[in-house]
Amino acid sequence: MDTSQISIGILEDDSDQSALLELWLSDAGYDVTVCAEGAKFLRAAQTRGFDLMMLDWIVPEMSGFEVLEWVRLNIRERVPVVFLTTRGEEQSIVEALEAGADDYVVKPARQHELLARVSALARRSGLTEPQAESLEVREFVLDRRLGQVQRNGEVVSLTAKEFDLAWFLFANLSKILSREYLLRHIWNISSGISTRTVDTHISRVRKKLGLRPENGWKLNSVYHFGYRLEPLESE
Repeated sequence: MDTSQISIGILEDDSDQSALLELWLSDAGYDVTVCAEGAKFLRAAQTRGFDLMMLDWIVPEMSGFEVLEWVRLNIRERVPVVFLTTRGEEQSIVEALEAGADDYVVKPARQHELLARVSALARRSGLTEPQAESLEVREFVLDRRLGQVQRNGEVVSLTAKEFDLAWFLFANLSKILSREYLLRHIWNISSGISTRTVDTHISRVRKKLGLRPENGWKLNSVYHFGYRLEPLESE
């Protein structure tokens, strides 16, 4: 995944600071979304599915720390989180790291240092690693070069978008993938298209690959969010 495919959510209520952060990160190629309130940020996180989060501590409605706690409890995918705040005392740093933050930067941030930290965190989190050419998951083999899925050794006919969707689902087993996240990474758009596009493709992939409980799979919608593919334990 190159930087243009990495979505960063910023929680920052200082308009000058958020504009500067957005400029730095956008110039570095990242897809950036800025929110000034904790509750609004969480709504965006649930609909967009951020790949990386940057949180200020003191913001309206919910603190950045409360946002972090919610994220770690409710979003199964391990999203990397950076704190960017004026709270530089050791106790606050320890508290944030112990609550699940991956890095901690004390304001004022310096452009090149911040970008280096974000790049390093994205690399450690696997966001910028070269993608595998194939996946083998139980009875399925997915080949990216051929754009082909085999089930129990037999090729299943999928369109290019159906294959891309299947790849994302199998590469992220048991993780919730939002509709907007799938739209952005498969169709290269973030808005302006009906979510029925994703729903229709999910239905086709489920049917063609037999992703049903009787076959040991569960591909379900998560209300108001997206989809999750889970392997069921064999009895």
